[in-house]
Amino acid sequence: MTGSAMTGSATAGSATTGSATAGSAMTGSAMTGSATAGSATAGSAMTGASGTAGMTGTGGSQSGVPLQDAGMSPSTDAGGSGGADGAMLAGQEGPCDVYMAAGTPCVAAHSTVRALYGAYGGKLYQVRRSDNATLDIATQATGGFADTAAQNTFCANSTCVIAFVYDQSGHTNDLAYQGSTIVPGSPQSTPAVATTEQLMVGGHSVYSLYIMPNNSYWHDGSQSGVPTGQEPEGLYMVTSGTHYNAGCCFDYGNSETDRKADGAGAMDAINFGNECWFASTAPCTGSGPWVQADLEYGLFAGGGTATNPDNVPMKSKYVTAMLKNNGTTEFALKGGDVQAGGLITLYKGKLPNGYSPMKKQGAIVLGSGGDCCKPSGGANQSAGTFYEGAVVAGYPTDATDDAIQANLVAANYGK
Repeated sequence: MTGSAMTGSATAGSATTGSATAGSAMTGSAMTGSATAGSATAGSAMTGASGTAGMTGTGGSQSGVPLQDAGMSPSTDAGGSGGADGAMLAGQEGPCDVYMAAGTPCVAAHSTVRALYGAYGGKLYQVRRSDNATLDIATQATGGFADTAAQNTFCANSTCVIAFVYDQSGHTNDLAYQGSTIVPGSPQSTPAVATTEQLMVGGHSVYSLYIMPNNSYWHDGSQSGVPTGQEPEGLYMVTSGTHYNAGCCFDYGNSETDRKADGAGAMDAINFGNECWFASTAPCTGSGPWVQADLEYGLFAGGGTATNPDNVPMKSKYVTAMLKNNGTTEFALKGGDVQAGGLITLYKGKLPNGYSPMKKQGAIVLGSGGDCCKPSGGANQSAGTFYEGAVVAGYPTDATDDAIQANLVAANYGK
């Protein structure tokens, strides 16, 4: 989506307290409680690296650039698996197991919270300390949650940022922050602070990817499995209905490989926020935030520029946001409360005029629009929270969507 001036006031999210880090504003109280996810049938095994959790931090290179930023491929580094304390219940399947069993496999799977496959025991993200040392944060155990203790130790008495969010799907679609040496960006573009929001999920303390203006992540996945052109695609994201704004554009999904606004249908990304793109002619329902589709040249709450009364605001603390697009005739938007209940169909119908067939390019963006953050200028204007999400090949069925929602509810966000 092309960058535009922010409309409306930013809505502040309440960040729960984590370990003290210089320069990160933490407000509110830590979430407490414990719960365990319900059991489910295990899906197919995930391929990926495994190793030892809590690996020692790597110092900066001689140039002062972290080794991964200097050109090493994050996907080839050892991940980790650790003690049983970080595991989900035996046999617990992740969202990407659900998608695989349904014939719509994940081609990118990202989370700072947990494994998205029951058999994944690798790294989730990388933190970088103020002295340029880095640490890959892995799952505590196969199919488990992030090794937050390793991060807390590594980042103590320092400021840490998230430099990479690793792909769990085996397609190496790792996201680097825009502004890194891997994804050069404008001077304003920076990585997100790693410790702004700490939360409980399934009885485990974890961190979110807490996006503020100037933060965003990107990867060119056009040669590594991400759907292109009119190929069908599905996406889901867990975000927050308490941290958002009206800036362009808090997106997760398919975007341009050249980071330019390349025309209608060049993008296929979930958007979440309270920016009503067509407000002058078609006001949105309520005050937001809404689950919309960024298809380039517009944020669509429905199949056109008219008001869609069914696309109601999603205000729960943890929000399921879904978009699926068959690439030629139809797309759908769904939303729900991650802590309870089912999905709401916000829209299902024809693509907007001029968007059929789709012309997806296959890059993945997280936190900004597609036309953003290049060295020539511009930076992300949006705010939002990312906990987990995936890009899948194919057009998921409604039954699959429902199964994903059930899996998310069973993960016990906030407990």
